[in-house]
Amino acid sequence: MLTSLLDNDFYKITMQNAVIKRFPYAQARYAFINRGEHAFPEGFGDALRGAVDAMADLTLGEDEKRYLEQTCPYLDPTYLDFLAGFRYNPDEVTIVQRGSELSVTMEGLWYRTILWEVPLMALISELWYRLRQVPRDDDTTVETRTRDKIEQYQRLGLKIAEFGTRRRFSFDVQDRVVGALRHHGGSAFSGTSNVMLAMRHGVKPIGTHAHEWFMFHGARFGFKMANSLALEHWVDVYRGDLGIALTDTFTSKAFFESFDKKFAKLFDGVRHDSADPIDFASQTIAHYERLGIDPRSKTIIFSDALTPERVERIHTFCKDRIGMAFGIGTNFTNDVGATPMNMVIKMVEARPEGQHWLPVVKLSDVPDKHTGDPEMIALAQRVLALNHRD
Repeated sequence: MLTSLLDNDFYKITMQNAVIKRFPYAQARYAFINRGEHAFPEGFGDALRGAVDAMADLTLGEDEKRYLEQTCPYLDPTYLDFLAGFRYNPDEVTIVQRGSELSVTMEGLWYRTILWEVPLMALISELWYRLRQVPRDDDTTVETRTRDKIEQYQRLGLKIAEFGTRRRFSFDVQDRVVGALRHHGGSAFSGTSNVMLAMRHGVKPIGTHAHEWFMFHGARFGFKMANSLALEHWVDVYRGDLGIALTDTFTSKAFFESFDKKFAKLFDGVRHDSADPIDFASQTIAHYERLGIDPRSKTIIFSDALTPERVERIHTFCKDRIGMAFGIGTNFTNDVGATPMNMVIKMVEARPEGQHWLPVVKLSDVPDKHTGDPEMIALAQRVLALNHRD
């Protein structure tokens, strides 16, 4: 089903490069989390197994390597040579179906297993609709709907990126959506997280890092130091490029306590990924102002379950107060008349070099979205004093 090694989100490539340089011996375990309690049809596990096994044949083409060389100068030749020789190992993925329940886990060296999450979710999503024979809107309707959305964003003077690989209805839908955005979006369309489609449609690949970068640092260095060292190591690798920081791995409250003037000046801005976006924008603006930094010189990337209505609300609040851009996923790539799946794949354990396996956790700004071992979550909350009121 997948035809390119680059049919993945860009942040997975940037993180893989950083992991190779900083933690080449670390190991990781990931697990599929079925938040929507979806019932999987008979034979789903076998179909997924076949699609995963076929990924062993994916390679980085010479044209794809040249594209990365030209587009991403911060990815050095040694990494690009590594990626040219990389092959997925399907033995790292365990798939078990019992009745309508599906279990998917991944385990291996972190620098290898880090690439599985996004394509696996894309496969699960596409197979879910295909095997259940779920109909979708016709191509013209999909493209017209996409055009209408991006033209609305363009009228507001916004910058919009497409972030919808993980829960797309299908690759074909995402390809058509990116094509429509490229054709109709003009200056409003800033790019896509999908590297293959960025290359195909001549737009910028968008992304920096994800929660697992910080989650691993929590296991390796402790929760108190996780945010600071995750940011420090990112700067060490990218030297000022890829300067948007993710805030909510251990709650935004804990993040901003670590995001001092040094980091606030080094990073171009921050990404919002959970809880109320207006509250987050207020918190971010106030933080920059306390540090003596003009918020208008910085940017918030909003990327949490965005719809045109929500984007317009955020724009109204942030306009002339702080820079803003938007990463829109499912509302672009799975707005085709079907109900999108509610699922994630998360790192659940890490084994830093010379240590034992340790559970990793994510403390979202929305408590219902906390993930990980309950005892470790409680420990992180105590260490970070998240149950205390100022």
